[in-house]
Amino acid sequence: MTSSKKWTLHHLVVFLLTFLSYSCFHATRKAFSNVKDSMQKEWTNHSVTLDPQQVWENSGFFIDEHHAEVFLGAMDTTFLLAYAVGLYISGILGDRLNLTRVLAFGMCSSAVMVFMFGTVSKWIGVYNIWYYGVFMALNGLFQSTGWPCVVAVMGNWFGKSSRGIVFGLWSANASVGNILGALQVAAVLDYGYEYAMLVPAGVLFAFGILVFFCLIPSPDQIGKTPLCFHRPTYPTETTLGVLLVLVLEDPSSSSVTLNRSVMPQHKKAVTFCQAVFLPGVIPYSLSYACLKLVNYSFFFWLPFYLSNKFGWKDTVADKISTFYDIGGIVGGILGGLISDLIGKRTPLVVAMLMVSVPMLFVYGNTSGSYVLNAALMCVTGFWIGGPANLISSAISADLGRQSALSADSEALATVTGIVDGTGSVGAAIGQFLVPEINTHSGWKPVFYFLMVMAFMSFVCLLIPPVIKFTRALLYRNRPPLYYQVIDSGQPEYIPPAQSKTIEANK
Repeated sequence: MTSSKKWTLHHLVVFLLTFLSYSCFHATRKAFSNVKDSMQKEWTNHSVTLDPQQVWENSGFFIDEHHAEVFLGAMDTTFLLAYAVGLYISGILGDRLNLTRVLAFGMCSSAVMVFMFGTVSKWIGVYNIWYYGVFMALNGLFQSTGWPCVVAVMGNWFGKSSRGIVFGLWSANASVGNILGALQVAAVLDYGYEYAMLVPAGVLFAFGILVFFCLIPSPDQIGKTPLCFHRPTYPTETTLGVLLVLVLEDPSSSSVTLNRSVMPQHKKAVTFCQAVFLPGVIPYSLSYACLKLVNYSFFFWLPFYLSNKFGWKDTVADKISTFYDIGGIVGGILGGLISDLIGKRTPLVVAMLMVSVPMLFVYGNTSGSYVLNAALMCVTGFWIGGPANLISSAISADLGRQSALSADSEALATVTGIVDGTGSVGAAIGQFLVPEINTHSGWKPVFYFLMVMAFMSFVCLLIPPVIKFTRALLYRNRPPLYYQVIDSGQPEYIPPAQSKTIEANK
Protein backbone atom coordinates (compact mmCIF):
# COMPACT_ATOMS: atom_id res chain seq x y z
CA MET A 1 0.00 0.00 0.00
CA THR A 2 1.39 3.42 -0.90
CA SER A 3 1.84 6.05 1.74
CA SER A 4 -0.87 8.24 0.22
CA LYS A 5 -3.45 5.53 0.91
CA LYS A 6 -2.54 5.60 4.59
CA TRP A 7 -3.17 9.30 5.01
CA THR A 8 -5.85 10.20 7.53
CA LEU A 9 -7.67 13.24 8.84
CA HIS A 10 -4.70 13.76 11.19
CA HIS A 11 -2.44 14.23 8.18
CA LEU A 12 -4.77 16.86 6.74
CA VAL A 13 -4.90 18.75 10.04
CA VAL A 14 -1.10 18.66 10.39
CA PHE A 15 -0.69 19.86 6.79
CA LEU A 16 -3.07 22.79 7.29
CA LEU A 17 -1.81 23.85 10.73
CA THR A 18 1.86 23.85 9.73
CA PHE A 19 1.03 25.51 6.40
CA LEU A 20 -0.98 28.32 7.99
CA SER A 21 1.39 28.83 10.90
CA TYR A 22 4.35 29.51 8.63
CA SER A 23 2.15 31.60 6.33
CA CYS A 24 1.41 33.81 9.34
CA PHE A 25 5.15 34.14 10.04
CA HIS A 26 5.76 35.30 6.49
CA ALA A 27 2.79 37.68 6.52
CA THR A 28 4.47 39.68 9.30
CA ARG A 29 7.73 39.80 7.32
CA LYS A 30 5.90 40.92 4.21
CA ALA A 31 4.16 43.63 6.22
CA PHE A 32 7.51 45.26 7.02
CA SER A 33 8.60 44.89 3.40
CA ASN A 34 5.46 46.62 2.15
CA VAL A 35 5.47 49.54 4.57
CA LYS A 36 9.05 50.56 3.82
CA ASP A 37 8.09 53.30 1.41
CA SER A 38 5.56 54.72 3.89
CA MET A 39 8.10 54.58 6.71
CA GLN A 40 10.73 56.27 4.57
CA LYS A 41 8.37 59.13 3.68
CA GLU A 42 7.32 59.66 7.28
CA TRP A 43 10.85 59.42 8.67
CA THR A 44 12.22 62.10 6.32
CA ASN A 45 11.23 65.53 5.07
CA HIS A 46 9.77 63.94 1.94
CA SER A 47 6.24 64.29 3.30
CA VAL A 48 6.31 68.11 3.31
CA THR A 49 5.17 67.91 -0.31
CA LEU A 50 2.18 65.77 0.63
CA ASP A 51 -1.10 66.34 2.46
CA PRO A 52 -1.35 68.14 5.87
CA GLN A 53 -1.86 64.89 7.81
CA GLN A 54 1.44 63.48 6.52
CA VAL A 55 3.17 66.79 7.27
CA TRP A 56 1.88 66.58 10.85
CA GLU A 57 3.08 62.97 11.20
CA ASN A 58 6.52 63.68 9.73
CA SER A 59 9.14 62.76 12.33
CA GLY A 60 12.37 64.00 10.74
CA PHE A 61 13.97 60.77 11.95
CA PHE A 62 16.47 60.91 9.05
CA ILE A 63 17.83 63.88 7.14
CA ASP A 64 17.15 62.40 3.70
CA GLU A 65 15.73 59.40 1.88
CA HIS A 66 19.13 57.77 1.36
CA HIS A 67 19.79 57.50 5.11
CA ALA A 68 16.30 56.12 5.70
CA GLU A 69 16.74 53.57 2.91
CA VAL A 70 20.09 52.40 4.32
CA PHE A 71 18.55 52.08 7.78
CA LEU A 72 15.67 49.98 6.42
CA GLY A 73 18.20 47.74 4.70
CA ALA A 74 20.12 47.48 7.98
CA MET A 75 16.90 46.34 9.68
CA ASP A 76 16.53 43.58 7.08
CA THR A 77 20.12 42.54 7.71
CA THR A 78 19.59 42.63 11.49
CA PHE A 79 16.51 40.45 11.17
CA LEU A 80 18.19 37.92 8.89
CA LEU A 81 21.40 37.66 10.92
CA ALA A 82 19.42 37.07 14.11
CA TYR A 83 17.19 34.70 12.17
CA ALA A 84 20.21 32.77 10.87
CA VAL A 85 21.74 32.39 14.34
CA GLY A 86 18.35 31.39 15.71
CA LEU A 87 17.87 28.74 13.00
CA TYR A 88 21.01 26.89 14.03
CA ILE A 89 19.79 26.93 17.64
CA SER A 90 16.15 26.17 16.86
CA GLY A 91 17.10 23.19 14.71
CA ILE A 92 19.01 21.67 17.61
CA LEU A 93 16.15 22.38 20.03
CA GLY A 94 13.59 20.97 17.61
CA ASP A 95 15.25 17.54 17.66
CA ARG A 96 15.39 17.54 21.47
CA LEU A 97 12.22 19.30 22.70
CA ASN A 98 8.51 19.15 21.92
CA LEU A 99 8.11 20.61 18.43
CA THR A 100 4.62 21.97 19.07
CA ARG A 101 5.65 23.93 22.16
CA VAL A 102 8.74 25.38 20.51
CA LEU A 103 6.70 26.46 17.48
CA ALA A 104 3.83 27.98 19.50
CA PHE A 105 6.25 29.87 21.74
CA GLY A 106 8.05 31.30 18.73
CA MET A 107 4.82 32.39 17.04
CA CYS A 108 3.41 34.23 20.04
CA SER A 109 6.75 35.82 20.95
CA SER A 110 7.37 36.97 17.38
CA ALA A 111 3.90 38.54 17.24
CA VAL A 112 4.71 40.59 20.32
CA MET A 113 8.02 41.75 18.80
CA VAL A 114 6.33 42.84 15.55
CA PHE A 115 3.72 44.72 17.58
CA MET A 116 6.40 46.50 19.60
CA PHE A 117 8.49 47.32 16.51
CA GLY A 118 5.87 48.68 14.15
CA THR A 119 2.87 49.67 16.22
CA VAL A 120 3.86 50.66 19.75
CA SER A 121 6.79 52.71 18.44
CA LYS A 122 4.36 54.83 16.40
CA TRP A 123 1.73 55.12 19.11
CA ILE A 124 4.16 56.38 21.76
CA GLY A 125 6.38 58.31 19.33
CA VAL A 126 9.64 56.40 19.78
CA TYR A 127 12.15 57.09 16.98
CA ASN A 128 15.38 55.48 18.09
CA ILE A 129 17.63 53.21 16.05
CA TRP A 130 18.44 51.03 19.08
CA TYR A 131 14.78 50.53 19.89
CA TYR A 132 14.07 49.36 16.34
CA GLY A 133 17.23 47.27 16.19
CA VAL A 134 16.58 45.37 19.43
CA PHE A 135 13.01 44.43 18.58
CA MET A 136 13.91 43.50 15.00
CA ALA A 137 16.70 41.22 16.25
CA LEU A 138 14.40 39.60 18.83
CA ASN A 139 11.80 39.12 16.11
CA GLY A 140 14.38 37.31 13.99
CA LEU A 141 15.34 35.01 16.86
CA PHE A 142 11.75 34.06 17.65
CA GLN A 143 10.76 33.62 14.00
CA SER A 144 13.63 31.18 13.56
CA THR A 145 11.68 28.59 15.55
CA GLY A 146 9.19 28.30 12.70
CA TRP A 147 10.82 26.61 9.74
CA PRO A 148 12.83 23.81 11.43
CA CYS A 149 9.79 22.86 13.52
CA VAL A 150 7.19 22.82 10.74
CA VAL A 151 9.50 20.91 8.36
CA ALA A 152 10.28 18.38 11.10
CA VAL A 153 6.58 17.89 11.87
CA MET A 154 5.79 17.41 8.17
CA GLY A 155 8.72 15.03 7.82
CA ASN A 156 7.37 12.99 10.73
CA TRP A 157 3.94 12.64 9.15
CA PHE A 158 4.61 12.26 5.42
CA GLY A 159 6.67 9.59 3.72
CA LYS A 160 9.50 10.10 1.26
CA SER A 161 7.90 8.39 -1.76
CA SER A 162 5.43 11.27 -2.17
CA ARG A 163 7.37 13.95 -0.35
CA GLY A 164 8.11 15.96 -3.50
CA ILE A 165 4.50 16.74 -4.43
CA VAL A 166 3.35 17.03 -0.79
CA PHE A 167 6.16 19.41 0.11
CA GLY A 168 5.80 21.15 -3.23
CA LEU A 169 2.21 22.03 -2.32
CA TRP A 170 3.07 22.69 1.31
CA SER A 171 6.11 24.88 0.60
CA ALA A 172 3.75 27.40 -0.98
CA ASN A 173 3.10 28.52 2.63
CA ALA A 174 5.75 31.26 2.45
CA SER A 175 4.40 32.61 -0.82
CA VAL A 176 0.81 32.41 0.42
CA GLY A 177 1.93 34.25 3.55
CA ASN A 178 3.53 36.92 1.39
CA ILE A 179 0.31 37.34 -0.56
CA LEU A 180 -1.82 37.48 2.59
CA GLY A 181 0.57 39.95 4.18
CA ALA A 182 0.54 42.17 1.10
CA LEU A 183 -3.24 42.14 0.98
CA GLN A 184 -3.52 42.89 4.70
CA VAL A 185 -1.16 45.84 4.32
CA ALA A 186 -2.97 47.13 1.24
CA ALA A 187 -6.27 47.00 3.14
CA VAL A 188 -5.19 49.13 6.11
CA LEU A 189 -2.10 51.07 4.96
CA ASP A 190 -4.12 54.22 4.29
CA TYR A 191 -4.84 54.38 8.04
CA GLY A 192 -1.12 54.31 8.87
CA TYR A 193 1.74 51.83 8.70
CA GLU A 194 1.28 50.98 12.39
CA TYR A 195 -1.99 49.22 11.57
CA ALA A 196 -0.35 47.40 8.68
CA MET A 197 2.00 45.86 11.27
CA LEU A 198 -0.68 45.32 13.90
CA VAL A 199 -3.06 43.17 11.83
CA PRO A 200 -0.60 40.39 10.79
CA ALA A 201 0.93 40.40 14.29
CA GLY A 202 -2.49 39.77 15.82
CA VAL A 203 -3.22 36.94 13.38
CA LEU A 204 0.17 35.33 14.12
CA PHE A 205 -0.45 35.43 17.88
CA ALA A 206 -3.90 33.85 17.49
CA PHE A 207 -2.53 31.01 15.35
CA GLY A 208 0.23 30.42 17.90
CA ILE A 209 -2.44 29.66 20.51
CA LEU A 210 -4.24 27.37 18.05
CA VAL A 211 -1.04 25.47 17.24
CA PHE A 212 -0.26 24.95 20.94
CA PHE A 213 -3.56 23.17 21.57
CA CYS A 214 -4.14 21.40 18.24
CA LEU A 215 -0.86 20.37 16.55
CA ILE A 216 0.37 16.79 17.08
CA PRO A 217 4.11 16.76 16.27
CA SER A 218 4.45 13.06 15.43
CA PRO A 219 2.03 10.20 14.67
CA ASP A 220 3.63 7.91 17.24
CA GLN A 221 2.21 10.20 19.94
CA ILE A 222 -1.28 8.98 19.06
CA GLY A 223 -0.30 5.37 18.45
CA LYS A 224 0.10 5.52 14.67
CA THR A 225 3.05 4.23 12.63
CA PRO A 226 4.97 7.09 11.01
CA LEU A 227 5.36 7.12 7.23
CA CYS A 228 8.60 9.02 7.42
CA PHE A 229 11.12 6.23 7.96
CA HIS A 230 12.18 5.46 4.41
CA ARG A 231 15.75 4.49 5.05
CA PRO A 232 17.19 1.61 3.06
CA THR A 233 17.59 -1.75 4.75
CA TYR A 234 20.42 -4.05 3.76
CA PRO A 235 18.98 -7.40 2.64
CA THR A 236 21.09 -10.30 3.92
CA GLU A 237 20.66 -14.07 4.10
CA THR A 238 22.30 -14.14 7.52
CA THR A 239 22.97 -11.61 10.24
CA LEU A 240 26.57 -11.23 9.07
CA GLY A 241 25.92 -11.54 5.33
CA VAL A 242 27.95 -9.60 2.81
CA LEU A 243 26.46 -6.67 0.89
CA LEU A 244 28.19 -5.51 -2.28
CA VAL A 245 27.42 -1.86 -2.99
CA LEU A 246 29.07 0.95 -4.89
CA VAL A 247 28.30 4.12 -3.00
CA LEU A 248 27.07 6.58 -5.60
CA GLU A 249 23.83 7.61 -3.92
CA ASP A 250 22.43 11.12 -4.28
CA PRO A 251 21.27 12.11 -0.76
CA SER A 252 18.51 14.28 -2.22
CA SER A 253 17.16 11.42 -4.34
CA SER A 254 13.57 10.36 -3.75
CA SER A 255 14.05 6.93 -5.31
CA VAL A 256 15.04 5.04 -2.15
CA THR A 257 11.82 3.87 -0.55
CA LEU A 258 12.60 0.70 1.40
CA ASN A 259 11.30 0.84 4.96
CA ARG A 260 12.46 -0.50 8.26
CA SER A 261 9.81 -2.79 9.64
CA VAL A 262 10.07 -1.39 13.11
CA MET A 263 10.64 2.23 14.00
CA PRO A 264 12.43 2.94 17.28
CA GLN A 265 10.31 4.89 19.72
CA HIS A 266 13.22 6.81 21.23
CA LYS A 267 15.49 8.50 18.72
CA LYS A 268 18.81 10.09 19.57
CA ALA A 269 19.46 13.56 18.13
CA VAL A 270 22.72 13.85 16.20
CA THR A 271 25.19 16.58 17.08
CA PHE A 272 25.43 19.79 15.10
CA CYS A 273 28.79 18.81 13.56
CA GLN A 274 27.50 15.37 12.57
CA ALA A 275 24.55 17.01 10.81
CA VAL A 276 26.81 19.48 8.96
CA PHE A 277 28.91 16.69 7.46
CA LEU A 278 26.03 14.52 6.31
CA PRO A 279 26.19 13.98 2.53
CA GLY A 280 24.71 16.87 0.60
CA VAL A 281 24.24 19.26 3.53
CA ILE A 282 27.19 21.58 2.81
CA PRO A 283 26.65 22.02 -0.97
CA TYR A 284 22.92 22.57 -0.55
CA SER A 285 23.52 25.01 2.32
CA LEU A 286 25.95 27.07 0.23
CA SER A 287 23.65 26.93 -2.79
CA TYR A 288 20.71 28.07 -0.70
CA ALA A 289 22.75 30.93 0.74
CA CYS A 290 23.14 32.37 -2.77
CA LEU A 291 19.59 31.54 -3.83
CA LYS A 292 17.94 32.91 -0.71
CA LEU A 293 19.86 36.15 -1.21
CA VAL A 294 18.14 36.50 -4.60
CA ASN A 295 14.73 35.35 -3.38
CA TYR A 296 14.73 37.61 -0.33
CA SER A 297 15.94 40.58 -2.34
CA PHE A 298 12.67 40.31 -4.25
CA PHE A 299 10.80 39.63 -1.03
CA PHE A 300 12.13 42.68 0.85
CA TRP A 301 12.66 45.16 -1.97
CA LEU A 302 10.22 44.40 -4.80
CA PRO A 303 7.39 46.72 -3.62
CA PHE A 304 9.94 49.46 -2.93
CA TYR A 305 11.52 48.91 -6.36
CA LEU A 306 8.16 49.22 -8.12
CA SER A 307 7.30 52.42 -6.26
CA ASN A 308 10.77 53.89 -6.61
CA LYS A 309 11.48 52.92 -10.24
CA PHE A 310 8.05 53.41 -11.82
CA GLY A 311 6.40 55.84 -9.38
CA TRP A 312 3.52 53.46 -8.64
CA LYS A 313 1.30 54.06 -5.63
CA ASP A 314 2.33 51.96 -2.63
CA THR A 315 -0.91 49.96 -2.50
CA VAL A 316 -0.65 49.20 -6.25
CA ALA A 317 2.97 48.07 -5.89
CA ASP A 318 1.99 45.86 -2.94
CA LYS A 319 -0.71 44.08 -4.92
CA ILE A 320 1.31 43.58 -8.11
CA SER A 321 4.32 42.27 -6.15
CA THR A 322 2.20 39.23 -5.22
CA PHE A 323 2.66 37.87 -8.77
CA TYR A 324 6.25 36.96 -7.88
CA ASP A 325 4.93 34.75 -5.08
CA ILE A 326 2.32 33.21 -7.37
CA GLY A 327 5.13 32.15 -9.69
CA GLY A 328 7.02 30.67 -6.74
CA ILE A 329 3.97 28.66 -5.68
CA VAL A 330 3.54 27.13 -9.15
CA GLY A 331 7.28 26.46 -9.42
CA GLY A 332 7.40 24.65 -6.09
CA ILE A 333 4.36 22.47 -6.86
CA LEU A 334 5.45 21.47 -10.38
CA GLY A 335 9.04 20.99 -9.23
CA GLY A 336 7.95 18.69 -6.41
CA LEU A 337 5.72 16.64 -8.72
CA ILE A 338 8.37 16.25 -11.42
CA SER A 339 11.08 15.35 -8.87
CA ASP A 340 8.84 12.57 -7.52
CA LEU A 341 8.23 11.23 -11.02
CA ILE A 342 11.91 11.18 -12.04
CA GLY A 343 13.11 10.05 -8.61
CA LYS A 344 15.73 12.81 -8.35
CA ARG A 345 15.57 16.41 -7.15
CA THR A 346 19.06 17.80 -7.79
CA PRO A 347 18.99 17.70 -11.63
CA LEU A 348 15.66 19.54 -11.66
CA VAL A 349 16.86 22.23 -9.25
CA VAL A 350 20.03 22.73 -11.31
CA ALA A 351 18.01 23.13 -14.51
CA MET A 352 15.68 25.69 -12.92
CA LEU A 353 18.61 27.70 -11.59
CA MET A 354 20.17 27.80 -15.07
CA VAL A 355 17.01 29.36 -16.49
CA SER A 356 16.70 31.84 -13.60
CA VAL A 357 19.84 33.75 -14.65
CA PRO A 358 18.55 34.98 -18.05
CA MET A 359 15.09 35.56 -16.54
CA LEU A 360 16.60 38.00 -14.05
CA PHE A 361 18.16 39.90 -16.92
CA VAL A 362 14.83 40.03 -18.78
CA TYR A 363 12.89 41.22 -15.76
CA GLY A 364 15.52 43.83 -14.88
CA ASN A 365 14.88 45.43 -18.27
CA THR A 366 11.07 45.31 -18.07
CA SER A 367 9.06 48.48 -18.62
CA GLY A 368 6.53 50.01 -16.23
CA SER A 369 3.51 48.36 -17.89
CA TYR A 370 1.32 46.76 -15.22
CA VAL A 371 0.46 43.67 -17.29
CA LEU A 372 3.92 43.01 -18.75
CA ASN A 373 5.64 43.61 -15.42
CA ALA A 374 3.27 41.28 -13.55
CA ALA A 375 3.62 38.53 -16.20
CA LEU A 376 7.43 38.56 -16.23
CA MET A 377 7.49 38.89 -12.45
CA CYS A 378 5.43 35.70 -12.23
CA VAL A 379 7.75 33.81 -14.60
CA THR A 380 10.82 35.00 -12.67
CA GLY A 381 9.23 33.84 -9.43
CA PHE A 382 8.67 30.42 -10.98
CA TRP A 383 12.36 29.87 -11.77
CA ILE A 384 13.69 31.37 -8.51
CA GLY A 385 10.99 30.69 -5.93
CA GLY A 386 10.41 27.14 -7.22
CA PRO A 387 13.89 25.76 -6.48
CA ALA A 388 14.08 27.83 -3.29
CA ASN A 389 10.90 26.14 -2.03
CA LEU A 390 12.24 22.70 -2.97
CA ILE A 391 15.60 23.17 -1.25
CA SER A 392 14.15 24.59 1.95
CA SER A 393 11.45 21.92 2.32
CA ALA A 394 11.52 18.60 0.44
CA ILE A 395 15.29 18.44 -0.05
CA SER A 396 15.98 19.50 3.55
CA ALA A 397 13.62 16.74 4.72
CA ASP A 398 15.40 14.24 2.45
CA LEU A 399 18.80 15.26 3.81
CA GLY A 400 17.54 14.91 7.40
CA ARG A 401 16.17 11.41 6.74
CA GLN A 402 18.88 10.02 4.47
CA SER A 403 20.41 6.55 4.59
CA ALA A 404 23.67 7.83 6.08
CA LEU A 405 21.80 8.13 9.39
CA SER A 406 21.19 5.15 11.64
CA ALA A 407 17.60 4.11 12.31
CA ASP A 408 17.62 5.51 15.84
CA SER A 409 19.06 8.92 14.89
CA GLU A 410 17.12 12.17 14.60
CA ALA A 411 18.50 15.01 12.47
CA LEU A 412 15.61 16.49 10.52
CA ALA A 413 15.17 19.75 12.43
CA THR A 414 18.92 20.22 12.84
CA VAL A 415 19.62 19.75 9.12
CA THR A 416 16.73 22.05 8.20
CA GLY A 417 18.11 24.69 10.56
CA ILE A 418 21.58 24.39 9.01
CA VAL A 419 20.34 24.72 5.42
CA ASP A 420 17.94 27.57 6.13
CA GLY A 421 20.31 29.25 8.58
CA THR A 422 23.13 29.34 6.04
CA GLY A 423 20.65 30.63 3.49
CA SER A 424 19.65 33.42 5.85
CA VAL A 425 23.28 34.46 6.29
CA GLY A 426 23.51 34.95 2.54
CA ALA A 427 20.18 36.76 2.47
CA ALA A 428 21.31 39.07 5.27
CA ILE A 429 24.40 40.09 3.32
CA GLY A 430 22.27 40.73 0.26
CA GLN A 431 19.82 43.02 2.03
CA PHE A 432 22.70 45.24 3.09
CA LEU A 433 24.22 45.32 -0.40
CA VAL A 434 21.02 45.92 -2.42
CA PRO A 435 20.32 49.47 -1.13
CA GLU A 436 24.01 50.37 -1.32
CA ILE A 437 24.31 49.23 -4.93
CA ASN A 438 21.07 50.98 -5.84
CA THR A 439 22.10 54.23 -4.17
CA HIS A 440 25.47 54.43 -5.92
CA SER A 441 24.75 52.77 -9.27
CA GLY A 442 21.00 52.34 -9.78
CA TRP A 443 18.73 49.33 -10.18
CA LYS A 444 20.38 47.71 -13.22
CA PRO A 445 23.57 46.79 -11.32
CA VAL A 446 21.33 45.35 -8.59
CA PHE A 447 19.91 42.88 -11.10
CA TYR A 448 23.40 42.05 -12.40
CA PHE A 449 24.40 41.28 -8.81
CA LEU A 450 21.36 39.00 -8.40
CA MET A 451 22.25 37.21 -11.66
CA VAL A 452 25.74 36.47 -10.32
CA MET A 453 24.28 35.06 -7.10
CA ALA A 454 21.82 32.85 -8.98
CA PHE A 455 24.71 31.52 -11.07
CA MET A 456 26.76 30.81 -7.93
CA SER A 457 23.83 28.87 -6.48
CA PHE A 458 23.91 26.73 -9.61
CA VAL A 459 27.70 26.25 -9.33
CA CYS A 460 27.51 25.08 -5.69
CA LEU A 461 25.28 22.16 -6.69
CA LEU A 462 27.60 21.17 -9.54
CA ILE A 463 30.68 20.81 -7.33
CA PRO A 464 29.79 17.40 -5.75
CA PRO A 465 28.99 15.70 -9.11
CA VAL A 466 32.20 17.08 -10.59
CA ILE A 467 34.18 15.70 -7.64
CA LYS A 468 32.51 12.29 -8.03
CA PHE A 469 33.18 12.27 -11.76
CA THR A 470 36.84 13.18 -11.20
CA ARG A 471 37.24 10.44 -8.60
CA ALA A 472 35.61 7.96 -10.96
CA LEU A 473 38.16 8.83 -13.64
CA LEU A 474 41.09 8.61 -11.22
CA TYR A 475 40.01 5.32 -9.65
CA ARG A 476 38.30 3.63 -12.59
CA ASN A 477 40.95 0.86 -12.68
CA ARG A 478 40.67 0.09 -8.99
CA PRO A 479 38.46 -2.71 -7.63
CA PRO A 480 34.96 -1.74 -6.50
CA LEU A 481 34.26 -0.69 -2.94
CA TYR A 482 32.79 -3.43 -0.80
CA TYR A 483 30.90 -3.21 2.46
CA GLN A 484 29.99 -5.79 5.04
CA VAL A 485 26.85 -5.52 7.14
CA ILE A 486 27.70 -5.82 10.82
CA ASP A 487 25.46 -6.55 13.83
CA SER A 488 24.31 -2.94 14.15
CA GLY A 489 22.84 -3.08 10.65
CA GLN A 490 25.34 -0.53 9.33
CA PRO A 491 27.76 -1.21 6.43
CA GLU A 492 31.45 -1.57 7.33
CA TYR A 493 34.10 -0.86 4.71
CA ILE A 494 36.21 -3.83 3.50
CA PRO A 495 39.85 -2.98 2.60
CA PRO A 496 40.91 -3.25 -1.07
CA ALA A 497 42.94 -6.46 -0.45
CA GLN A 498 39.85 -8.30 0.80
CA SER A 499 37.76 -6.69 -1.93
CA LYS A 500 40.02 -8.27 -4.58
CA THR A 501 39.59 -11.65 -2.91
CA ILE A 502 35.83 -11.29 -2.96
CA GLU A 503 35.90 -10.23 -6.62
CA ALA A 504 38.13 -13.18 -7.55
CA ASN A 505 35.85 -15.69 -5.84
CA LYS A 506 32.67 -14.40 -7.47
